[in-house]
Amino acid sequence: MSSDEADADVAQRWYDRKSSLMEASLGKEHDIVMHAIIPYAIGGGLDLYYYPNGLPGTAVATKELSELPNEGSTNDVYRSYELVMFTKHQLDLDAADDDETFFGRAHSTIKAILNCIAPYSAQAKLNPNETCEFPADMEGVGGKCLIFDGYACHSDEMVEEFGLLAIIEVFCSEMEYARENGGAKLIKRLKSMGHYPYSDLDRAPVA
Repeated sequence: MSSDEADADVAQRWYDRKSSLMEASLGKEHDIVMHAIIPYAIGGGLDLYYYPNGLPGTAVATKELSELPNEGSTNDVYRSYELVMFTKHQLDLDAADDDETFFGRAHSTIKAILNCIAPYSAQAKLNPNETCEFPADMEGVGGKCLIFDGYACHSDEMVEEFGLLAIIEVFCSEMEYARENGGAKLIKRLKSMGHYPYSDLDRAPVA
């Protein structure tokens, strides 16, 4: 077996193992993947993976930040990780590009945020309880406020501390509260009000 074949074999075995670990945290994965026209590895968009069988609603996750075990995006908690976002709306892929529907609007926001944060995560450490605000003039995501949280962590014979880093869209007032009081306190408030880990903003702010 050549070195390229060996690398491809490791990547496939890791993909299969990672998929199993993600299902352990998010529920069974949907059988349809939203593939990007131009691959992420050469500067295109992310492939998006859907999990409608865990928490009520839908989780949308990446699988291209850690393509080999113990490599890729990293932070102070995870040796490697993938991103995940949640909406309370039920999965409806027929409406994924229809901003006239609740799921379509949620999907559009999640897709835009993931595609901005994923490449940034390859250059910067994004840690649980930290916040992020997009510049007002950024197309599609301008002015949006986020907080990160560690959603799951797995270690086994193939990988050390592989995690899911949840991205949660929050109100600007909530982001300011997190910056003043610590992200953990905002996460606690979101949980107490039943809003965690969702990014839907059709609710009252908790701060």
